[in-house]
Amino acid sequence: MTDSKLILVTGATGYVGGRIVPKLLEAGYRVRCLVRDPSRLEGRAWFNKVEVVKGDGLSATELVCALKGVSTAYYLIHGKQGGKLNAERDLQVARNFAHAAEEAGIDNIIYFGELVDPAANLSPYLRARHETGYLLRYGKVPVTEFRAGMIVGSGSALFEMIRYLAEREPLLVCPAWFFSEAQPIAIRDVLSYLVDALKTPDSIGRVIELGGPSRLTYADMLIGYSKERNLKRWLIRTPINAPRLSAYWVHMMTPIHWRIVAPLIEGLRAKLIVRDDAAKKLFPHIKPIDFQTAAHLALGRIQRDNVETSWSDALVTSMGDFKPYQFIVEEGMFIERRQTLMEIKPEAVFRAYMGIGGERGWLYMNWAWAIRGWMDKVIGGVGLRRGRRHPDELHVGESLDFWRVETVEKNTRLRLLAEMKVPGKAWLEFESQPQDDKTLFTVSAYFAPHGVSGFLYWYAMWPFHKFIFDGLTRRLASRARILGR
Repeated sequence: MTDSKLILVTGATGYVGGRIVPKLLEAGYRVRCLVRDPSRLEGRAWFNKVEVVKGDGLSATELVCALKGVSTAYYLIHGKQGGKLNAERDLQVARNFAHAAEEAGIDNIIYFGELVDPAANLSPYLRARHETGYLLRYGKVPVTEFRAGMIVGSGSALFEMIRYLAEREPLLVCPAWFFSEAQPIAIRDVLSYLVDALKTPDSIGRVIELGGPSRLTYADMLIGYSKERNLKRWLIRTPINAPRLSAYWVHMMTPIHWRIVAPLIEGLRAKLIVRDDAAKKLFPHIKPIDFQTAAHLALGRIQRDNVETSWSDALVTSMGDFKPYQFIVEEGMFIERRQTLMEIKPEAVFRAYMGIGGERGWLYMNWAWAIRGWMDKVIGGVGLRRGRRHPDELHVGESLDFWRVETVEKNTRLRLLAEMKVPGKAWLEFESQPQDDKTLFTVSAYFAPHGVSGFLYWYAMWPFHKFIFDGLTRRLASRARILGR
């Protein structure tokens, strides 16, 4: 057991931040999380074991309050990729944090940055990630900066990019960046370095580059993943780089947005290679695992539905706290989410969506729901005609048309499990969360595809979702306003 130092973790809603918190708790540290929206941590198993502080990196006052009494702060903040405006915002947050840490008198800062070649022609985003370390070191508080390139782990952007391309495309025409070398490192090794830095005083004030034991090209990683899954894949090499076109191509072929993909491609072009051995000297007990082992472990976590965090976890925070529409992928599951902020109480919104289906119907494009029910009947499914027991009440376990009620949380949530025949598993969820004097109404469609047919089914249905779920959300919002009068 360590002494009970108070550690601040910024970016706890992100991929790395969400995983380092439980590691710190296991090591015996007290943890405080600084987040813009505390509600986004409520589903974490460790939520009740940490102190959560609401704050924004652009507010110097909020930063000083968050840093009060802290021994070490993990700086894991970075915003939306792309554009000079977002890059400048990140740099301003770094300036604010350095000044606030100095004013609060903390012992040191641990920054997790990018392993890039500063001499390369970098985008504003990657340049800002590199310069953030310099800005933090300008302050009087000592800084330990870890720089890592590609992270391999369940839910990481790199691993998901490899996974979706390998699963979906038996033949790939590969641009030149597929064959640039990198040193991918497992997320478990990254976390070991970050946590062990707290008890390694010689690491303070150092820049430490992190990488796995082998230099691999992206093509090597893709073939390695394919072997793990017993897939035969063929690569056709081309001399063209085309990073922006490649990012759009990956965007179209996988659920990962091109703004997330672009820095990965840029990093590959710049060669994400470790150039010094400080990590080996300072942390000789950490022996990074190879890519194949990391891929095997990541696949195991996905197959066991045991993914702690995903690359998409921080998407809402980085783009603002409220987005009317989101399409993301978490743990291999497709998620469409629609939100609207309403000036009525959650109780009225809850009553609105609890009355969906049955004789009342689905409020928008009922004929489309009827056709889907008829199609399900034709192939031996339950169809839409089961209706519902009561027009306004639902209990867990009962049927609702071609859904089964899976969760009911009074005035907060209704989740339905699809019982129609689909190549995978599907859910429809309604939520009514209080936001000050308003209610955030959210309609989410989840789909966990099974095999190639599952992916094809999702993308075939996706265009229709735009009309059906947009209309359903609007009609339910209108009904809630009537009920709330």
